[in-house]
Amino acid sequence: MQDILPIHFAPLQGYTEAFYRNAHAACFGGIDSYYTPFVRLEKDGFRNKDVREIAPESNQVPHLVPQLIATSIEKAETILSLFIEKGYKEADINLGCPFPLLAKRHNGSGILPYPDEVKTLLGLTLKYPQISFSVKMRLGWENPDECLQLAPILNDLPLRHITMHPRLGKQQYKGSVDLNGFDAFLNVCQHPLIYNGDINCPDDVHRIRQQFPALAGVMIGRGLLANPALALEYKENRTLTPDEMKEKLHIMHTSVYNQYAAQLEGGDGQLLNKMKTFWEYLAPNADRKLMKAIHKSTSLSKYNQAIQAFFSQR
Repeated sequence: MQDILPIHFAPLQGYTEAFYRNAHAACFGGIDSYYTPFVRLEKDGFRNKDVREIAPESNQVPHLVPQLIATSIEKAETILSLFIEKGYKEADINLGCPFPLLAKRHNGSGILPYPDEVKTLLGLTLKYPQISFSVKMRLGWENPDECLQLAPILNDLPLRHITMHPRLGKQQYKGSVDLNGFDAFLNVCQHPLIYNGDINCPDDVHRIRQQFPALAGVMIGRGLLANPALALEYKENRTLTPDEMKEKLHIMHTSVYNQYAAQLEGGDGQLLNKMKTFWEYLAPNADRKLMKAIHKSTSLSKYNQAIQAFFSQR
């Protein structure tokens, strides 16, 4: 039997915040590394939320890697200085974010068609040898050859690993992953390579591992939001019983709910919106009526009734 692949929890803006990560690690686990949603530099500095989210005292997961997004080495350096101040010795650089508002300014995957800009930005990795850097990227913004043109630049850098999501930035999350494009990059990449994209069950992990035996790990995002037990089930080679799943999910939900209730100052409406996000990807095969009641809740009391109905189902 092959060794178990390391599983990394992908960062998703608005979803995998500290409260969620902590609750997931405590209730499900199976994750080797959690990544923070990217920290970016605003005109007037850092968002308070970003600083709070990466603070070591806010995080109780076994291994956390902060991620940054920037268009220039100067901005990246400012963000990195925050990571260093907080005691981090690792940083992930986002070259994969597909959202047009950011990408059009050459953030995330929007920088991939510009090798000179990528080289300058990633000069950060040479300037701070005390930090272990990784890169999360896509095949390209416009075409899958962009990553191949960047390979010589990436290969010359001291990177811990590269995580590749084999879609184009302009696809966002639509269409299929391009496994041929991934294979082409794997063949020229001299760093440990982690696969990311459309992993929805343990069998998907096994399938990708079989197709690409040289993989250094798998990163999962939406698949873990839909089934928080995915990594645990892969590591333990078993499927949780419905009762086990329900119990763990109930504890996790209660933890996230209570922590947001204590932190948020915007009243019931803010808490309701935040908790609806918790369910956006979760349990896609659950009873549609029960899920609809959760998503359509117009007040916290209706939400709590819908939650009680969900966890009381037999």
